[in-house]
Amino acid sequence: MTFAFRSSIALLACASALALASTARAQDGFGRLPPNAVLVTPQGEILDYIPESGEVQMMRYHRGRTVLVDSWGNIVATVMGTGRRRDALRRQDMNREAYNNQGFGFSDQGYPNQNFSEPGDVTGSIPDYRDVTPDSVEREPLPSQPDENDMVALPAEPTDEAQPQRQTLPAATRIDKKSSAEITALQVFLDREGFSPGVIDGKTGSNVTKAIEAWQQATGETLDPNNTDDILERLRFTGGLPITTYTITAADAAGPYVASIPEDYAHKAALPHLSFTSTTEMLGEKFHMDEAYLRELNPGVDFTVPGTIIKVINPGEVKKGKVARIVADKYRKQVFAYDDAGTLISAYPASIGSSDTPSPSGTVQVDRIAFDPGYTYNPKINFKQGENDKVLTLQPGPNGPVGTVWIALSKPTYGIHGTPEPSKIGKTQSHGCVRLTNWDATELAKMVSVGTTVEFLD
Repeated sequence: MTFAFRSSIALLACASALALASTARAQDGFGRLPPNAVLVTPQGEILDYIPESGEVQMMRYHRGRTVLVDSWGNIVATVMGTGRRRDALRRQDMNREAYNNQGFGFSDQGYPNQNFSEPGDVTGSIPDYRDVTPDSVEREPLPSQPDENDMVALPAEPTDEAQPQRQTLPAATRIDKKSSAEITALQVFLDREGFSPGVIDGKTGSNVTKAIEAWQQATGETLDPNNTDDILERLRFTGGLPITTYTITAADAAGPYVASIPEDYAHKAALPHLSFTSTTEMLGEKFHMDEAYLRELNPGVDFTVPGTIIKVINPGEVKKGKVARIVADKYRKQVFAYDDAGTLISAYPASIGSSDTPSPSGTVQVDRIAFDPGYTYNPKINFKQGENDKVLTLQPGPNGPVGTVWIALSKPTYGIHGTPEPSKIGKTQSHGCVRLTNWDATELAKMVSVGTTVEFLD
């Protein structure tokens, strides 16, 4: 088996420059960030996106560190890690390479016909954090920040007294310096097994680490993520090579698509459908891919032309089974699905609540399952978005506030649902509900039923 690789240095260098420029615009006057700055979340993760201008302000911590603070007074990230550490991370990222092979063909995998709830309307309390205009808050003393060298995938374990229900999973082996193609193969293997790494993008991160640990917990085996030959051999038995070819159809090119998705809910409500905005966005979701990675694998391709052959991820068959119990682990930012025998059959990265808008605690049940749901905005029940003070009805679509699936829970206004921003899953917070990628939420919804137990671990 031969793989051809191509460098992505220019793309990554351009992305880094744009990210630093965006960060500089988000400052409030403390001066520009150093060119080699690292943004680290309070959980110890490297922030993988740049907050929009106006979302955050810069503040000085009493120890001399600079922090980005959102409108609620929460610390979004600490500015740290300048110097050699940043340079080393940048060199590691720039070493990622893209897959390039001819593929073995791909056929769509449909879901079996089952008796599920019809598409329905959702009243929710979980808009994207950017859509909320928060009340003014009093600033509280800033908590201590992680050390510059403490940049682990998951935060340090708290004491038993603080978290008596903590799950202990077999630790994943640290991933060495691997190419983008090798990481892609690992991500595809985990995705096919039902232990989702989130969007497949050829990059390592906490979602990949969590997926490995969940797979090890379920199988009792130890997976060596650095043994690419073993991973490729495993892939051979679950659908073949991780990257294959796909021919863009006339239906793919036709849509329907919308030019853009507005932020204001009143403008959203005026749209006939909250559809995808482009062929690439649709194809990325269809094949569980990051949209930028899809473009990287197909440089110069016009995705709007029917008959065009492109390289895509081969996610294989969807996970099937009957889920009797769901565990939403707030600490790990991960959802676990168990069958009647208590066997772990799948796991998904998730965004689960925040300190200001926490998810429920304890045990609830699934009340209803709706596919392609609409969304009702009610400022008297949920939140105040912009200047909107009237009830609004948002039409269904993958770019709606709850994505393509709504699994309603017995605690009113809370649910498990999809998202219009799959690349942020497991890396940002939600407004109380459990947010998954659209494809993971759909897969889970096909395996649960009304009455399924959902347990929240703090």
